[in-house]
Amino acid sequence: MNAAEKLAWLRLSRTENVGPITFYKLLERFGSADAALKALPDMAKRGGRLNGLKAFPADLAEKEMEKIEKFNAQLLARDEPDYPPLLAQVEDAPPLLTVLGRSALLSRPSLGVVGARNASLSGRKIAEEFSRKVAAAGYVIVSGLARGIDTSAHTASLATGTVAVVAGGIDVVYPRENEKLYRQIAEQGAVVAENPFGTEPIARHFPKRNRIISGLSLGVLIVEAAMKSGSLITARMAAEQNREVFAIPGSPMDPRAEGTNKLILDGAHMTLTADDIIRELKNLRQRPLNDQAGGPWKGAPNLFSPAAAKEPDDSLRVRILEMLSYTPVQVDEIIRSAGAPAGDVLTVILELELAGRIERQPGNKVNLI
Repeated sequence: MNAAEKLAWLRLSRTENVGPITFYKLLERFGSADAALKALPDMAKRGGRLNGLKAFPADLAEKEMEKIEKFNAQLLARDEPDYPPLLAQVEDAPPLLTVLGRSALLSRPSLGVVGARNASLSGRKIAEEFSRKVAAAGYVIVSGLARGIDTSAHTASLATGTVAVVAGGIDVVYPRENEKLYRQIAEQGAVVAENPFGTEPIARHFPKRNRIISGLSLGVLIVEAAMKSGSLITARMAAEQNREVFAIPGSPMDPRAEGTNKLILDGAHMTLTADDIIRELKNLRQRPLNDQAGGPWKGAPNLFSPAAAKEPDDSLRVRILEMLSYTPVQVDEIIRSAGAPAGDVLTVILELELAGRIERQPGNKVNLI
């Protein structure tokens, strides 16, 4: 990918209302990020946005690319060969990743390790021991640089290879207490970010970060997790991405074991030793890569009408809005019910997304905002 094309990708991915799935749909519709950028204002207007939609400015995108380069990091696009192959198979994989450190680690077989921030001493010891042994067997340990279980997993695998996926920008250390660990990982392993350079992490960034942890990995180990925790979100995302989920059982009296025990009841691998994980990962590696997560990314079949074709009329937009609610519904169901060509329906959905009236969910679903 040349510099001009990557700049267009960055601008499109940073534009308001353009999430990862919408980004790929726009590429399918228009063939390139540059063509999609030119079409955004008119599409958003047809979708009902009154004050217009402006593409992310080129000068700001150029400044971001300059900052990344000066930081000795690199920007990887999903179309490039160095982009992590397992993550590329995920439906809502980031169009662009910022990587600091050894980017080659992202293509090696990996295990995600996550758990409670307020982890017990026993939980931290388990995370360290299991991470060290799995890493010694040839696997990269992926985690989120949080305090507790994440910190233990990274520390135990520094020498063999670890990847930290951060919720903010590549240059923002969170929590601050892990600044030394962050610098060690940047030197010996790799730090990965989806958000723009300089972004301070906020609550909504963490679930998005979690899908990258699971997406990079063959499986995810949950060491300690309460019933309502980010670790269980990671486990759910791992299952949706066709990854293996491993869970350490714990005392029913400990709230930090409620989530892991529930995962085991729901079908996760009950994990008592690191060898349990290594054995399962070895079996996964013996399968063709295409069987692990649905095949390499090639983009979806293009169902859109040619870009020069007549735009859908307003009556179709009205019908589609009447079908939608705040509960996500399958796009395929909308296509079947709309009584219009699939390409016209998909175009209207894109227009409504860009106008900020609906949002797209993983699993090819949309809902009203």
